[in-house]
Amino acid sequence: MHQAPLPPPNCDYATSHRTMSGPHDLGHWGEALAAQWLEAQGWQIEARNWRHGPLELDLVAREGTVMVFVEVKTARKATYGTPDVRLTPAKQEALARAAAAYMYAHGYDGEIRFDLISILAPSPSSYTIRHFRDAFFPGL
Repeated sequence: MHQAPLPPPNCDYATSHRTMSGPHDLGHWGEALAAQWLEAQGWQIEARNWRHGPLELDLVAREGTVMVFVEVKTARKATYGTPDVRLTPAKQEALARAAAAYMYAHGYDGEIRFDLISILAPSPSSYTIRHFRDAFFPGL
């Protein structure tokens, strides 16, 4: 877990928090924070919000030689459980299809992994990051 030593990412959490303009603002803030956190761990971010038709990958990163597809789930409170509980089997299947499309588009056939980053952020200066390595295995 990670408690707030990182500065908030270059994205306006405070405005989206105040206006409640929608979950996408908070989601983008969480994705930016997750990317910043992974980069601080020495990872390389290859793509953000990569799309193929209706499919989307939040982050595509490299940890050493492994390509990691990272799903980011962010919430302000855990009323209905922590954000990680929203990684449903249907979402896992969509992520696996998106990852296959990404790999095909980039000619990649090396080692891959699916990770989940769960961010609970009641405010931009008080958040918890939980990183689940190998969050799921497609086809199992």
